[in-house]
Amino acid sequence: MPLHQTVLKPAPIAERHPLEPFLPSHAKILMLGSFPPPRERWTMDFYYPNFQNDMWRIFGIVFFDDRDYFIASNAKSFKEAAIRQFLTAKGIALYDTAEKVIRQKGNASDQFLEIVTPVDLQKILSLLPLCNTIVTTGQKATETLMKLIAFEQIPSVGGYIDTTYLNRTIRCYRMPSSSRAYPKSLTDKATAYRQMFIKCKIEKPLLSYGK
Repeated sequence: MPLHQTVLKPAPIAERHPLEPFLPSHAKILMLGSFPPPRERWTMDFYYPNFQNDMWRIFGIVFFDDRDYFIASNAKSFKEAAIRQFLTAKGIALYDTAEKVIRQKGNASDQFLEIVTPVDLQKILSLLPLCNTIVTTGQKATETLMKLIAFEQIPSVGGYIDTTYLNRTIRCYRMPSSSRAYPKSLTDKATAYRQMFIKCKIEKPLLSYGK
């Protein structure tokens, strides 16, 4: 009888975060996701780069009543420069809760994302002296943040907890994922984010960005 050899699959390779943190020095809000999707899904070199992810549509609805406000004219990508300008003006910082990960299935799913090295939250906050609000954009990011700040209670979606971290009082919001795999409509997600931004006193701008 022929001998059957077991073919071993190569172990998944750990990935380091491909983007620098976006940290306006005056930012009062830090938004944290889990980790960027694989590079082939990117349409820009910035956060939430997958055109099928609705984060920038949510921002368009919340601040401009226009889901396509940050959509490029080719309708295939986002207006990266306008997004950066808007976030800087509003004092919103962006990064993720993981510095190094292993994609167990090789895809963008948080369900199969193994966090090898979490974000150095102390370092990030040291660069944001005015930040007193952290917003997580999904369950994986929320669970990782709660471990980092040693807080056992996980807030409900749309809710928040208040805590003290490194002698700083911080409010941590848990927001719905902007992934289309998350079972909420775009309208419902935008409503949740709008309510959060209102509580954070981030209001609609008087100026246009990139129009």
